[in-house]
Amino acid sequence: GCNPLAETGRSKLQNQRAVLNQQILKAVRMRAGAENLLRATTNNKVREQVLLELSFVNSDLQILKEELEGLNISVEVYQNTEETFSIPLVPLGLKETKEVDFTLPLKDFILEHYSEDSSEYEDEIADLMDLRQACRTPSRDEAGIEMLISYFLQLGYVENRFFPPTRHMGVLFTWYDSFTGVPVCQQNVLLEKASILFNIGALYTQIATRCNRQTQAGLENAVDAFQRAAGVLTYLKETFTHTPSYDMSPAMLNVLVKMMLAQAQECVFEQIGLPGIRNEFFTLVKMTQEVAKVGEVYMLVNTAMNQEPVKENIPYSWSKLAQIKSDHYKALAHYFIATILCDHELQSGDDEDQQEKALSQLYDYMPEGLMLLTVLKDKVQRKQLGKAHLRKAIVYHEEALRVCGLCKKLRNIDVLQEVLTAAHKRSLLKYAQLEMEDDFLSLIQAPDILSKTEHKIEAIAPQFSKVKVKDFFHRLGPLTVFSAKQRWTAPRTIRIHHEAGELGFSLKGGSPVQIYCLDPVCSAASMGLKEGDYIVSVGGVDCKWLGVNEVLEKIKSVGEQPIEFEVISCQDTAASMHSKSATYSVGMQKTYSLICLAMEEDKIDQTKKAPLKLPFLSWGTKNRQKAASTLCLPSAVAGSSQIKKKLSPFTLLNTESSLY
Repeated sequence: GCNPLAETGRSKLQNQRAVLNQQILKAVRMRAGAENLLRATTNNKVREQVLLELSFVNSDLQILKEELEGLNISVEVYQNTEETFSIPLVPLGLKETKEVDFTLPLKDFILEHYSEDSSEYEDEIADLMDLRQACRTPSRDEAGIEMLISYFLQLGYVENRFFPPTRHMGVLFTWYDSFTGVPVCQQNVLLEKASILFNIGALYTQIATRCNRQTQAGLENAVDAFQRAAGVLTYLKETFTHTPSYDMSPAMLNVLVKMMLAQAQECVFEQIGLPGIRNEFFTLVKMTQEVAKVGEVYMLVNTAMNQEPVKENIPYSWSKLAQIKSDHYKALAHYFIATILCDHELQSGDDEDQQEKALSQLYDYMPEGLMLLTVLKDKVQRKQLGKAHLRKAIVYHEEALRVCGLCKKLRNIDVLQEVLTAAHKRSLLKYAQLEMEDDFLSLIQAPDILSKTEHKIEAIAPQFSKVKVKDFFHRLGPLTVFSAKQRWTAPRTIRIHHEAGELGFSLKGGSPVQIYCLDPVCSAASMGLKEGDYIVSVGGVDCKWLGVNEVLEKIKSVGEQPIEFEVISCQDTAASMHSKSATYSVGMQKTYSLICLAMEEDKIDQTKKAPLKLPFLSWGTKNRQKAASTLCLPSAVAGSSQIKKKLSPFTLLNTESSLY
């Protein structure tokens, strides 16, 4: 990973995000305590003081949320350093996390479950923790992507090795919401995997915005990176369907995927126009359709951003930027078609049928009283329709400038103001050249333009198989056998002598090899060897990864000496239970919010005999609806009945919502 102390613009933004997350956490705790006190007290004087304090805390939270939004719209830091005259692209910020110490939980599990000396695995545990730490500050290139993917794949091994489905390991993963700053804490590795996937998608967006948009190669790389970001976020949405964090909810991910594909479409248009747009009839027809497509996809993004439940948490400036881009590119489409009509009058050598066919692809309908072929031939009608398109272009330009001026964050982006102003002036200049005294008689309304693109933009699914990783805990044995789901006896030493060259049993299987056809009266059986046992070592040499022939060779190499090997027996495992995670719809998640680990009485580990404590925060359905808050916390009421409708964490919706 990058040097966490490096004073780059991106690192400064991430450090500011981490500080804001802590401030939001503190404010949320204060508000939760005040609301609990408000519900508990009957003293009117105390209630008045608490209500006053709540108003201050809520105002503070709103300010912090606006500051976090400011970080999310700090797009200039992520853009390419080359001078460019293009509207900035929006990247996603990386999710922040706290440090996790795997040492004690994994060492205890290795000793307890695998019956091995856990001190021999200290280097592997340190490698895992170093990799996780590096993933907090990945480099903004393919190496950073590869590192995040390698950790994601490594988590698959760790999950199978150390996280049994019937109990928690005591490893607490904390990740902060990218948009609200509210932390989510779970003793479940699936939260870690989902958050890493989100960061892979976010890093792709940062790579895309960093590409040089003044070159063909840079724009191609930007399109590819945005498509890959959309693919990763789509995979996250489809694989982890019940994440407890707003930024990873299905509705939010759906909007983010749309936004990434829209930005890829925008780069495609820039790529087509990079060599220059020739003022030629059919070239302008093609550009009109392409730019209309960009305006259309941004309109869909803006519509999605203004739908519940996303509207409450998507940065306001993102929604307005999508609206601005939609208006801006629609205006360009009308400007291009106005140029077609006003600058390219039908000449004697032109093909009328070809021009009519090309124009017919731009319109779904024509204004009343107008026919395409007539418009092409009649200079007056052609000019009137062209001016109608220019008027509509100017209206869209003015709306884009108005929205940009109303948004505090956006009006501070100089290049955005410059691009919008230049396009507006160009349309005004074109209209002034065509202005006549009898314009008030022109009442034609410009029809809408049909969009079309020759470059289909689709999400590119992540290809994790291209990144090769080796299981850090390879020495524990083949994962198909030595996993957290399987339970084994401690290794038993079997010491036998050759009996006329016979062992009294056969071997089968791959690695590790298994005892087969055991003679019940042989010396090995009398020493405790059982049918189906696995051989894990021969003569003190580990053989978990050896096949039948290799184990037989080791046994033969002993010669006439007594053979000593270790075996393990599979124990009956309880019926597998669905993991109470944030990712599987078959069971609602057990979510630990903030530092509050509220556990239900029937789920407490009996070996710990932990006394039942009231949770740090207690939220109910009625209180959730009454609370005048900017952010909400999950309900976690101790001693609740087993049949209870659980609420989704951090939701601002009614309980009937189908978001989670």
